[in-house]
Amino acid sequence: MAAPGGPPGGIGVAAAAMDFSAVRTELGLPVDYPPAALAEVEQTVAQPVLTGARTDATDLPLVTVDPQGAKDLDQAVLINRRHRGYRIHYAIADVAAFVLPGGALDVEARRRGQTLYLPDGNVPLHPTRLSEDAASLLPGQVRAAVLWTIDLDSDGLPVRVDVRRALVRSVAQLDYDGVHRSLERGVAHPSIALLPEVGRLRREQAMRRGAIELGLPEQQVESDGAGGWQLVLRPRLVIEAWNAEISLLTGMCAAEMMLSAGIGVLRTVPDPEPETVAGLRRSAARLGVDWPVDLPPAVALAELDPIRPEALAVHVAATRLLRGAGYTAFGDGAPAKANHAGIGASYAHVTAPLRRLVDRYSAEVCLAVAGDRQVPGWVLEALAALPSAMGSSDRIAGQVERACIAQAQAWSLVSRVGEEFPATVLRAANGVAGEVFVADPPVIARCTGGGLGEGQQVRVRLVVADPSRREVAFEVA
Repeated sequence: MAAPGGPPGGIGVAAAAMDFSAVRTELGLPVDYPPAALAEVEQTVAQPVLTGARTDATDLPLVTVDPQGAKDLDQAVLINRRHRGYRIHYAIADVAAFVLPGGALDVEARRRGQTLYLPDGNVPLHPTRLSEDAASLLPGQVRAAVLWTIDLDSDGLPVRVDVRRALVRSVAQLDYDGVHRSLERGVAHPSIALLPEVGRLRREQAMRRGAIELGLPEQQVESDGAGGWQLVLRPRLVIEAWNAEISLLTGMCAAEMMLSAGIGVLRTVPDPEPETVAGLRRSAARLGVDWPVDLPPAVALAELDPIRPEALAVHVAATRLLRGAGYTAFGDGAPAKANHAGIGASYAHVTAPLRRLVDRYSAEVCLAVAGDRQVPGWVLEALAALPSAMGSSDRIAGQVERACIAQAQAWSLVSRVGEEFPATVLRAANGVAGEVFVADPPVIARCTGGGLGEGQQVRVRLVVADPSRREVAFEVA
């Protein structure tokens, strides 16, 4: 969950049976896979991957970059310099090599939609035998992949795109913290030594496109090491932003391929209405934030430091610019509305097929377009239903995240009712109710009391901390 600034911190909660089983039960999350689906996995994993139609790219020194401890490794990357730019090799796990169209696993994956992440364990899209083993791009293992090769010019713009099936072998499994430290010391792995250079260029291009990015730290629930849980704010490392740019670049290239062929499925967010932008400008003005009239939202937000209370409130208010996210499937020409306002371009999900259903289908469309072939029938049959399936799974993922955060907030504060805390007002309604952010532990909750104004620093008193209802509430002290 995106949450505004403040230092990492939190209060550990250690107690018996403090898990998230109630969230799983309440939301009806899947527990087991149908036996037929598990049998299919074992059958497909036991069969050798057909190599005839695959490029042997096992000589490429690809590396994966993920959160520490991740096992479902979707992407592996290699960045080289060209005479006037860069060449990016981006290998994506080829999940379609293991999933029988229309089979029991395919049906179950359509029902799940995506991997759901809970602090005490994930609810995976695919069985871990597949997602964390046979299809995962684990180091030293030859794996089936969809290999994207994207050439960029010296400004970071794509000039050539190729996508094909391949065999790849990652040479190292890296994590964000380790890469961050290695870049600081100047000893980055050679396969990603150019990532800062390319990442900065792509960030500059994002600003030119008008990409609206809030860049807020994440409010997370983590183990406290003593059998309980703690709330932390995890600021996004710059390496994560640079790494994400490679994925975004690939998704934009995929979208262009789909639009040119008139078939595919896009991730869309409508451009904000002028009145919505004007309303955000008025909010910024009330908070004393300087926003020159000729400065677009993307640039204005990028220049604000969300640690400042008034800027923090503007960042939170800016979420209204990115409403209406959805998926758009098409098969008879490009759709009228194909943009993603958060990216400032058309975009398609293709880089996380182990964790998200739609990526497997999008990859097949791109492979067919690149190879001048017909899109497979099983993809055509599924396209129209994908927006609904993904929309439903996105809603469940959001509910899971909010419920886990709310549960951890209540656990963290249950013994502190009556205490006072410094807080920042994020939202206010009629000056008597709103939402505040408390930095330690990092909590966002409702607040009542007179004189609330967005961006204000106030002292609040904790009046409710109820784990059974996952409820936390403050009042102005």
